[in-house]
Amino acid sequence: MSQKNSKHYTEEFKAQAVELLSIGKPVSEVAEELCVSTSVLYKWRHERKHCPVGSAGQRAVGEKPGADDWTVLRRENALLRQENEILKKAAIILGTRARSSSER
Repeated sequence: MSQKNSKHYTEEFKAQAVELLSIGKPVSEVAEELCVSTSVLYKWRHERKHCPVGSAGQRAVGEKPGADDWTVLRRENALLRQENEILKKAAIILGTRARSSSER
């Protein structure tokens, strides 16, 4: 008989995957990075929206973040800082181009 070849993921792994989606990363990109299918990610996201959990995944109101939460927050912070720097550079470039074309 053939066994069903399914992987079992921890709640922490699922929570981190859903967190990556919530910060705006595309589902296809997260799926590729984590080596899971897009349908699994959609399922996890749906489950978390309709059945939020306490310490095993998302924090309850007033609960302090755990070590894994800090990791996710640090990644999100780094991504936001990087995006902010890109936007600052783009503003400088676009501002410079706008002035040079309007001066003519």
